Amino acid sequence: MRFLLKLIICALLAIAAGFGLVAAKSGDAVYTIYEWISPARFQQYDALIRRVAAEHQLDPMLVKAIIWRESRFDPRKVGTAGERGLMQVSEVAANDWARENHVGGFSSEQLFDPKTNVEVGAWYLHRALQHWENQSNPTPFALAEYNAGASRAQRWAGGSASTDVHETTFRANIDFPGTRSYVESIIKRRNFYKRRGRM
Repeated sequence: MRFLLKLIICALLAIAAGFGLVAAKSGDAVYTIYEWISPARFQQYDALIRRVAAEHQLDPMLVKAIIWRESRFDPRKVGTAGERGLMQVSEVAANDWARENHVGGFSSEQLFDPKTNVEVGAWYLHRALQHWENQSNPTPFALAEYNAGASRAQRWAGGSASTDVHETTFRANIDFPGTRSYVESIIKRRNFYKRRGRM
């Protein structure tokens, strides 16, 4: 009986060590453990993200990284300035989307619907990436615009989206610590997804 108990304890320790090693090798052990504990929360929007990202020619891992940063996958989240849903879309951005896409009767309450929210957020991100398409790496510029607005991003770039600006210079010019952290954390999260080969 004692031998069997020792064998069970050794097996459980080996399993725990194996899980710990896999989590540590993932690049973000805490995130990986949370994913194992609550896979529905972390993966429930993956199919939607892939579909909408493809429609807008976006990297789905970048879209998921934004959702992770903005709402931690909570479709009912409301931001401090009234941003809503998974991608924390502002009412102004949503109204621009509705006007450009001829969506009649749009209400900001619809931003709590994950499908609508990801559609609007992806549209806005795609538009931001287009603003910065002349940059060798438009992603940090577009993320700064997504977070702080086009006029601030242009100021940090030296006044124009069409002028090629070194990414390091641009990041150094971001004088909102929250936006600098935002850009860095999303790029880091996207790279985490890419390293492990899945969202």
